[in-house]
Amino acid sequence: MVFKGRGTSTIALEKIDLSMPAGGFGAIIGPSGCGKSTLLRLVADIMQPLTGSIRIGGESPSTARKENSLGFVFQQPTLLPWRNVKQNVELPIRIADSSNTRRGRLTPSELIELVGLKGFENALPGELSGGMQQRAAIARALVLRPDVLLLDEPFGALDEITRQRMNLELLRIWAESGTTALLVTHSIAEAVFMADKVFIMSARPGRMTGKIDVPLTRPRTLDMMRSPEFFNCVNEVRDGLFGRESEPAQVTEVRPVETW
Repeated sequence: MVFKGRGTSTIALEKIDLSMPAGGFGAIIGPSGCGKSTLLRLVADIMQPLTGSIRIGGESPSTARKENSLGFVFQQPTLLPWRNVKQNVELPIRIADSSNTRRGRLTPSELIELVGLKGFENALPGELSGGMQQRAAIARALVLRPDVLLLDEPFGALDEITRQRMNLELLRIWAESGTTALLVTHSIAEAVFMADKVFIMSARPGRMTGKIDVPLTRPRTLDMMRSPEFFNCVNEVRDGLFGRESEPAQVTEVRPVETW
């Protein structure tokens, strides 16, 4: 993927090779600016690649989008502030081509209950916490019953306690929805805890430099974060990002300052 501007061209992504089985959960991790979000937008047909191809269940992203096979959760909830929770969740149904909407999808009310917002149907976004707003955004992304759920650091702005709770909630929702999930994150621990496979990207131009299978069983619990398997996998991902032979930090001797 190449971006052009002011007489220069910047290669954002190069030699990307990523595949996920249906119903799986993948995580993409890499340094800031490596193209993780760009890759997710290419999959979502928000951007188009200049070279290469992307297939979702054998179809192009454009076809998948037109068939409502894709759901996207952004870093910010992007809820319409003048619409209540139920109205925000049902918005894709009102916009979508009725001939391509899917049978058997959950109703907005059922999704609101699934994400734990029952009783807040009539609340406006400004009346909700950040975590509750993201729950509403996840429900909205699932309302058309997509085959693939794309998540671009959806909990990055939340505090650590809320973020861990939301991770557990997202895993529960993902398991009940049966969709394939692809998460972009900067957190090594989050990637390992959430995913079946962790894809490691290099600095720009972003390349896929590693794929690690997570050995943890499902359903995931917070106790697993204390297990040797979790720590070993975290270290494996860290080695993939930084290398095993990284130089240790140099410590300068510190001497007390004499006072008079």
